[in-house]
Amino acid sequence: LGQDLFERRGRRLILTESGRIALDFADGIFIKGEELLATLVTSKHPKQRQLRVGALATLSRNFQIGFLAPLLNAEHIEFSIRSGTLEELLDNLLMYELDIILSTVVPLRNEETRWVAHAIDNQPVSLIGKPTPERSHLPLEALLTSESLIVPAPQSSIRTGFDALVNQLGIAPHIVAEVDDMAMLRLVAREHTGLAVVPPIVVKDELDSGELVEVAKLPELAETFFAITLKRRFPNPLLNLVLPRNLSLG
Repeated sequence: LGQDLFERRGRRLILTESGRIALDFADGIFIKGEELLATLVTSKHPKQRQLRVGALATLSRNFQIGFLAPLLNAEHIEFSIRSGTLEELLDNLLMYELDIILSTVVPLRNEETRWVAHAIDNQPVSLIGKPTPERSHLPLEALLTSESLIVPAPQSSIRTGFDALVNQLGIAPHIVAEVDDMAMLRLVAREHTGLAVVPPIVVKDELDSGELVEVAKLPELAETFFAITLKRRFPNPLLNLVLPRNLSLG
């Protein structure tokens, strides 16, 4: 086209303005090519549609099961679940190896970000423990000062809110363990004689059986769950079965 893509500066070649424009278009072409391949590969077997889900390794298993419930007994539908760090899962999403990521954390965005994070659920957080009569009449402040506590790890959004709450109340809680994995937090809560700071959905089975009880709600403390998807012209139609109807996936 008669446009110089590079200019020489000393021993280096530097992109010209035309070069940068051409590079942006080339990147877009390759991205569309990858999307085309991903779309065609998943459509080879139309009777066996598949949804590929990535889940943060520390995410509640009960939440994952609830999210996937519409697919569990559907005919001609398959799904896969891959656990990992958020960085690993984002790489898989950008390579069209995943259709969606479930997370309680939203990664940092920049001008090149091609994904969108949708808030899909908000779960309250409570003090959970074994059923004991002496706890039932105690106010929240007394529970937080008298009981040994199992809490999420410092990087958790729940922990951030909990630390702010006890600071506001002027309380120095007795924390005996910090756990960053919700599955492990569930197991520890079942064995611990004190209390655990956890969303009730994480210990739903134990609450239903009476093994654990919700001793007190933690005011204004909640965990938000996000679904992270790519901006795609042809998103996987199975996403419409698991995501709220008002979400735009294009």
